[in-house]
Amino acid sequence: MRSIWKGSIAFGLVNVPIKVYAATETHDVSMHQVHDEDKARIRYKRVCELGHEVEYADIERAYDDGEKTVVLTADDFKKLPQEQSHEIEVLEFVPVEQVDPMMFEKTYYLEPDSRSPKAYVLLRRTLEETDRLAVVQFTLRQKTRLGVLRVHDDVLLLQGLLWGDEVRSADFKALDTSVKVSANELKMSSSLVESMSTDFDPDRYTDEYQAELQQLIDAKLESGDDVDTAATFGEQASSDDDEGGDVIDLMAALRASVDKKRTGGSGSRPSSGSRSSGADDASPAATKKAPAKKAPAKKPATKKPAAKKQAS
Repeated sequence: MRSIWKGSIAFGLVNVPIKVYAATETHDVSMHQVHDEDKARIRYKRVCELGHEVEYADIERAYDDGEKTVVLTADDFKKLPQEQSHEIEVLEFVPVEQVDPMMFEKTYYLEPDSRSPKAYVLLRRTLEETDRLAVVQFTLRQKTRLGVLRVHDDVLLLQGLLWGDEVRSADFKALDTSVKVSANELKMSSSLVESMSTDFDPDRYTDEYQAELQQLIDAKLESGDDVDTAATFGEQASSDDDEGGDVIDLMAALRASVDKKRTGGSGSRPSSGSRSSGADDASPAATKKAPAKKAPAKKPATKKPAAKKQAS
């Protein structure tokens, strides 16, 4: 990895030199835009209002207050005191549970950048044993940022935070407080949670959309643009028919879900011994297939397919 920034953590009178590395990366399939008629790639040019194409190196930033415009050069930004500072200032220490994950932004690894990493280890151990986050402020890429320091696998992490006024409140209509949840519904829901409980392992999950997108790209590279997309992925039933209305038998759905988990999560709907639980939770597609279970009683209907196979 290549460090993106070097500085230090100001921890009281203790100074902890560090290097900063991006801790995350994206694996999305890279794509570009093309003209639909001739498939030529779309290119973007920087053009000023006077019609001149402008090189990136010749672009400055400006602020317009409605009457006047002031231009800020790259040197102007570099001379700002906060921009010149490479210090991550510890403001205070707070309990871990008091920082809402909604506020988290990008994450960075911090590596000790001194001959003796003792100050780094001291801060890391202190955060671990006190179960606290260090609230910090720093300037990175022409922006003053709020963040926290926390520990992950013996490494200090710097995690950016949104400012308080950047988190929007949920100002839509609140849920109807008259909705009642019965004790049996809560018990069954808790049972479902228990049956699905495990330790979190991110390696168990995959980005299915990106995998399917890459599969489609590979198929088009091999067969051309006329590839049958449906054939590439096989015929899949649309989920539109399963959306249904809002009125459902909640207990039946919970009971069927718990039974499904107990039988190993098989694709077929488990028999629960209660006709209502299976019928109420069935999707429209499942209810259409139900009469087919009586078909074997008609002997001739089962012999005809066999006869056709022999003829072919």
